[in-house]
Amino acid sequence: MHRFVAAERALRRAEPHALLDAARGVLMAQYDALDVELFMADYGLSVLQPVSVLPHTLEPVPVHNSPGGRAFGSQRPYCEEARDGRRRLHLPVSVRGDRLGVLSVTLPDDDAVRRWEEELTEIAEVLGHEVIVAERDTDLFMQARRKDRLTLAAEMQWHLLPGRACARPEYELGAQLEPAYAIFGDNFDWSATADRLTLYVTNGMGEGIEASLLTNLAINALRNARRGGLDIADQAALADHAVYAHYQGRCYLSVLMLDFDLATGRARVVDAGSPQVLRLRDGVVEHMTFDAQLPLGMFEETDYIAQEFQVLPGDRLVFVSDGVHAVASPKGETYGDAALSGAIQSTRLLPAAEVPRAILRELTGHRGKRLPDDDALIVCLDWHGRQEDA
Repeated sequence: MHRFVAAERALRRAEPHALLDAARGVLMAQYDALDVELFMADYGLSVLQPVSVLPHTLEPVPVHNSPGGRAFGSQRPYCEEARDGRRRLHLPVSVRGDRLGVLSVTLPDDDAVRRWEEELTEIAEVLGHEVIVAERDTDLFMQARRKDRLTLAAEMQWHLLPGRACARPEYELGAQLEPAYAIFGDNFDWSATADRLTLYVTNGMGEGIEASLLTNLAINALRNARRGGLDIADQAALADHAVYAHYQGRCYLSVLMLDFDLATGRARVVDAGSPQVLRLRDGVVEHMTFDAQLPLGMFEETDYIAQEFQVLPGDRLVFVSDGVHAVASPKGETYGDAALSGAIQSTRLLPAAEVPRAILRELTGHRGKRLPDDDALIVCLDWHGRQEDA
């Protein structure tokens, strides 16, 4: 255990830009590692990008059909046979369910894998937390996440997000945006306390910087209201006022807002626009409908009313923007409820963090081209409920 303590201390004391060097040094000294590399998942979740001083000296690793990708997808260590009897152990680097990348550690033999796999897995988790902290002070890890150049609008949108996944005993969340490197106004946000989960799914208006500015204003207004202790209906009203005060009705934002009681599964919802939600319960997919209310900022001083509904343990909720639901095939056929229901059924065995990416792959096949004409946003929520103490 002293080895683990030494590794943890080295990571916590490392300079932000030297975090990988610190990990490499301590793992070589304490665990007989022969090589250590860190790979970060890119924004599109298609490749694992090597972390190194630019320009990169290693090639990206595909998320699909690669040993590192297997560890990333399964969130379990995966051991690869390397040359001369060596073993390369690929370890998921995640923080509370948010999948950041993979730590690849080359060890001398199978015996080293058996001895150190459990501790190295925990060290990879510690490394994930340190990466999140280090990103406040260095661009190194954010640079490693991009395989292409981000547009300015996309840069603004990604920095607005809370993460791409989150897990707690009561629920699991996963989300993804496309096109990852040129998104405009679609967005999601979540926040949890000991007793509640708040989730926003937004469908932005417009394109480019203007769409991103609108979304930034609305999301920060919602956060300001939420952090001020207002309930979900008043959060919508305050954000509506902020958007209208700036744009005078010229621009507005569609948002689906939900507030879950973690103990009971009772949820309150404000449906202010076009994001839609489908529920998978007991093998049946159902399109959930709520009372439609006005988008934020369309008119002055709009009043919002929250509805209530119940989620049960085992429910899966899938939220989509109109860039998913309304996307057309080359023949002009919209994706619609039927195709979306089929995609939800076909991905029912995947964890929540994997579902958005899998559905977006199916959507690409329907669309008939790689890049969409509009933002496509999918959020998946798996509800486990709070277990009673034995």
